[in-house]
Amino acid sequence: MKIPRITADKMIKTLKKKGFTLSRQSGSHMIFNNSKGVRVTVPYHTKKILHPKIVKSIIIDAELTEDDF
Repeated sequence: MKIPRITADKMIKTLKKKGFTLSRQSGSHMIFNNSKGVRVTVPYHTKKILHPKIVKSIIIDAELTEDDF
């Protein structure tokens, strides 16, 4: 799977569609949890594209697929 180039806003919308809710925020990092207890941290910087390694890590942790984007 090719890693998508997306912003933090797009990643947050995708996570919310998959059942993640904002648990807390620490500075510029937003921490999301789902009902299974999976925790995902998204660095939030307005309109900046997330680094591909961060996107890959979130995709693996949240069990997302290419179709989710």
